[in-house]
Amino acid sequence: MSRDSIGVSGPLLEYIRRVGMREDADLAGLRAETASHRAANMQIGPEQGQFMALLVKMLGAKRTLEVGVFTGYSAMAVAKALGPTGRVVALDVSEEFTAIARRHWAKAGVANQIDLRIALAADSLREMVAKGEANAFDFAFIDADKSNYDVYYEHCLKLVRTGGLIAIDNVLWSGSVADPSKNDADTAALKALNEKIATDPRVDVSLVPIGDGLTLALKR
Repeated sequence: MSRDSIGVSGPLLEYIRRVGMREDADLAGLRAETASHRAANMQIGPEQGQFMALLVKMLGAKRTLEVGVFTGYSAMAVAKALGPTGRVVALDVSEEFTAIARRHWAKAGVANQIDLRIALAADSLREMVAKGEANAFDFAFIDADKSNYDVYYEHCLKLVRTGGLIAIDNVLWSGSVADPSKNDADTAALKALNEKIATDPRVDVSLVPIGDGLTLALKR
């Protein structure tokens, strides 16, 4: 038996989703609608959403941050995990994509827990730091434009408390980060950030091969 991480085939993924997760009707409905969206590949898988929800519960989180919302699946999963008194600050630039999110959040009864801010994420994060919100968040999830990941990571390090967690999506980039011949802007940005976090003394780190790769950075 190999000690390496195994590949996940279609039947195995179906098995994982059948016995290893509990996706409620609200989340399933949002995922089903997004599946027909022209940018459906931007949505995280349900097993990753549940994993993040479990992390939030383990942290005892009350306030979380999301950079990149798309149609709102991850924000809904986290908001449900936080409970009715928890709050998610969600940053995105697209009114079109987040209109789907708003509709499903309202239907699921979590809209009042999610503070959606439509603006460039870097500007929103910079403003939050300037307003004295450093160390105010328990958890942050980064899933936006890859070229700015390092900017988002640095701001999240300021905004997340000691002992809080930063989760960064798409860090394996369909395997391109391990391919020396792939050096387009997005891949190069991800490669640089992965190398940086690997030795960053400000965090403890684990790169988890779930979805397209999820880095977990625990702030020291």
